[in-house]
Amino acid sequence: MRRRRSIELRDSTLREGLDTPGVRFSEAQAVRIARALADAGVREAEVVAPARVAEGLVLARRLRSEGIAIRTSGLVYATSPRAAAEAEAAASAVGRFDLLMPLSPRRPPASPAAKVTALLDVLARVPRGRRTVGVGFPHATQAAPAFVREIALAAVQAGAARITIYDTNGSADPFAVRALLADLGRRLAVPIFFHGHNDLGLATANALGAVAGGARGLDVTVNGLGDRAGNASLEQVVMTLGLRGWSTGVDPAALRALSRLVTELSGVPVSKLAPVVGDFVFAHRSPGHLPVPSEFEAFSPAMVGALRRLDRTRSTR
Repeated sequence: MRRRRSIELRDSTLREGLDTPGVRFSEAQAVRIARALADAGVREAEVVAPARVAEGLVLARRLRSEGIAIRTSGLVYATSPRAAAEAEAAASAVGRFDLLMPLSPRRPPASPAAKVTALLDVLARVPRGRRTVGVGFPHATQAAPAFVREIALAAVQAGAARITIYDTNGSADPFAVRALLADLGRRLAVPIFFHGHNDLGLATANALGAVAGGARGLDVTVNGLGDRAGNASLEQVVMTLGLRGWSTGVDPAALRALSRLVTELSGVPVSKLAPVVGDFVFAHRSPGHLPVPSEFEAFSPAMVGALRRLDRTRSTR
């Protein structure tokens, strides 16, 4: 039997939840979510936000003390005047962390050369021997590909153990994402991750494009939770990849309960039309569908512990 290909998932629900309007997870709620993620098979949870490093490190230590079997990770802005100190603190509290260097010229430092210099300066001050340090590039899909290649290669040569490409404003398409990831994969000898936002409804498609281009990992959130239109949805990514022969380690049967938990604790409802976890996913009403409803489903409801619903009533209008 051919071995299934594997993709790492880094769940960012707790970190992205900090930027979602009206959402504020208490520490106890964060522990519940992290435990549910681990029970579902998620191996890494991003809990440290770059603008709230100290707060995130407290949570990371709490999760470790609770004995939850999930690797914690976080983000540190390489542009922060406290970057070196925050990186040192993160290295002692989380399983791995990433330094962020935004590639937009509207975010300082403005010039490409200054961005490279600033990033390498912080990397040089991170304790040697810590292979848990990665580098992430917000706005990478809006930057010139040549510059993305240049700064990513410089980061790897300076010791970055993985690279994350961010589609920060959700404007990329899966074809461009695939091409960018494939180009980087030919040049970089470290795993490449992809972080997609959903402003145009393409986050899951872009995640699939990244995998087709050679990405080893993806950032996801439960229910697509996140700022603005949210992020690539954990449940959509797990099912989309699984049906195409990719293993994420996540149990599809756990997805709906995980979705309900995050809905309850975040207060952000999930549309009845939402893929995978929406109430209407396996509801059939069209008379033409009722004889063989499975022909109109992307996957069996049994895979996610759901039931098929057939509505045989006829409208009187």
